Amino acid sequence: MWRYAAVLPVDASKAVTLGEGWTPLSRLPRLGARLDAADLWLKDEGRNPTGSFKARGLSVAVTMARKLGARKLAIPSAGNAASALAAYAAAAGLEAHIFMPDDVPQSNFIDCNAYGARVTLVNGLIGDCGRIVAERKHREGWFDVSTLKEPYRIEGKKTMGYELAEQLNWTLPDAILYPCGGGVGLIGMWKAFAELETLGLIGPDRPRMIAVQAAGCQPLTQAFERGASESEFFENAHTVASGLRVPKPLGDFLILRAVRESRGVVISISDEEIMDSSILLAQQEGIFAAPEGGACVAAAAKLLASGFLKSNHRIVIYNTGSGLKYLEAYSARFPRFAARETDKLGGLITPR
Repeated sequence: MWRYAAVLPVDASKAVTLGEGWTPLSRLPRLGARLDAADLWLKDEGRNPTGSFKARGLSVAVTMARKLGARKLAIPSAGNAASALAAYAAAAGLEAHIFMPDDVPQSNFIDCNAYGARVTLVNGLIGDCGRIVAERKHREGWFDVSTLKEPYRIEGKKTMGYELAEQLNWTLPDAILYPCGGGVGLIGMWKAFAELETLGLIGPDRPRMIAVQAAGCQPLTQAFERGASESEFFENAHTVASGLRVPKPLGDFLILRAVRESRGVVISISDEEIMDSSILLAQQEGIFAAPEGGACVAAAAKLLASGFLKSNHRIVIYNTGSGLKYLEAYSARFPRFAARETDKLGGLITPR
């Protein structure tokens, strides 16, 4: 990622880095044939350190926090951002204070603790976690690295747009499907495309930006369909794709603006469709994606069937995390039956 240091806020020699970025952009020939998409691609952000695209933003944010003298960092998270902050804070020698919903995927809870973060599980959603950080940060001396509460996470995430353009020989696709919880990745890419045009590296044409949500948490979809510039709080949010469970994105107006400016759309996908498509992606292309990536596969199938996307369009799906971060979601589809309770835990390789 730090190959793009010239357009990032700090020199690469000062970076807190674990090797994030330059993730694979893979063509999907078998899945494309199944969906009638002749030019279908996937950008696999699950290959980042900590298993998700969140590594990009937190690399830059922690780098700048250390440079500017912050010693204690705090974050509310649906899971993967917490993992990334915990890892990069550990690498930087800073304290990390993590607040996550108490039903967060087990992988996030475990790796945050393994990295030495101070972890608090909250009976609520990411917004409830955010309120705790906001209420306590001044008293505790925490620097708040919440989404869009500081300017540097988006700088890291915009590199997804730079990489995509470079990997496609300084061209852009016809459409990008991106899973939107907080949606900062989409906002960052839209920023990157404007910068690339200013630099003279690409032309003025932009891809259609397609924001993908879960049916159980679709504030952006509802706002888009109403023609509104901002979303309303989505009650009783629920989905197997924990990264999509954001009832009121802080950057909603920026997401909706980018979608409309690009002649894109916001679409919602049911949990059943999300898991069906996640498994289809694994079986057709050998990519074990987060449910968020599966949501984009399902969205692509629907938009191709409706004619919104054409079979000859170059379409890029973003998978934002590794399926290994979501074993609970997959385990419902692949239950493990064993003779004894301990066998379910991996037998002799698992401590008892």
